[in-house]
Amino acid sequence: MSVGEGGARPEPRGFASDNRSGVLPEVMEAIIDANSGHAGSYGEDFWTERFGELVREHFGDAAAGFPVFNGTGANVLAIDALTRPYEAVICARGAHIDIDECGAPERYAGVKVLTVETEHGKLAPGDLDAWEPRRGDPHFPQPRLVSVANATEVGTVYTAGELRALADRAHELGMLLHVDGARLANAAASLGVGLGELTTAVAVDALSLGATKNGAMIGEAVVFTDAAAVEGFEFVRKQGMQLGSKMRFLSAQFEPLLGTDLWRRTAAAANEKAARLGAAVEELDGVELVHPVEANGVFARLPREAIERLMGELPGEHPFYVWDEDAEVVRWMCSWDTTDEDVETLVDALRASL
Repeated sequence: MSVGEGGARPEPRGFASDNRSGVLPEVMEAIIDANSGHAGSYGEDFWTERFGELVREHFGDAAAGFPVFNGTGANVLAIDALTRPYEAVICARGAHIDIDECGAPERYAGVKVLTVETEHGKLAPGDLDAWEPRRGDPHFPQPRLVSVANATEVGTVYTAGELRALADRAHELGMLLHVDGARLANAAASLGVGLGELTTAVAVDALSLGATKNGAMIGEAVVFTDAAAVEGFEFVRKQGMQLGSKMRFLSAQFEPLLGTDLWRRTAAAANEKAARLGAAVEELDGVELVHPVEANGVFARLPREAIERLMGELPGEHPFYVWDEDAEVVRWMCSWDTTDEDVETLVDALRASL
């Protein structure tokens, strides 16, 4: 592919992933500002210290945050820190740690992933009891951690009450609760609450705090709501190859996001476009929404022929993804920079394909 004017590669806009959007101008500016002179390495710098302050502001005075390179690293290291090799993590079937991390939790954290069939991607407190009859059985991995994604892989959102019920049941059974928060900002914006209200306030023990899907360039974070409960994570992060030498550039991105309400505004913008898209396609004959549109994803069933025509009509190799080939379900993801025109273009093309 040739490079266009100014070095930019012309790429079509689409709905394949919220990872495809660019970097927020405020985040890019923060990275540039951090690129001044020398600074301590491996987190011994002003920006990482400031990141720690922001984590405590959002998640409580006892919380501690650790920047890492990516979401899989955040999930795997959080699981590794909270489990032993003979233990297991319970999650919804189809969760990111189940099918989208190439078996990393099982290989690197050494735990068994136990999955539950769910409705709209959400665990219920009763789902955690399924393996209790094998508690203490040396032939069976011992459930120790419950991991939920908020927003879920199918675009639904756990309320604070639902998370509290899960946390209470997990703790009653001697387990901990982890939240994969790659889209935590979208979930909080959807409910009109703060990040801490969906984590610390409802007794979540640890979370993977997302940033890239909400406008950052690179990097997520592992957050423990009670730092005293987890010792030695600095070593876990280093062994897990997620300790950045020039960490200031990871940490600096969180200042505009968490230091202002930017995280909420960008997530709310993506959610609003998904709601607009969902409402528009729901009115079309031959289209069925298969999950509630609660965050920034729209999941719909449409005829296979229409899917193929739509793929050909829209620009780009993968303008969106077919989520379930057998069920003829597609996924459309909205980003912080999705426009009304983008939505209208997709809806018009979908109408034509039907």
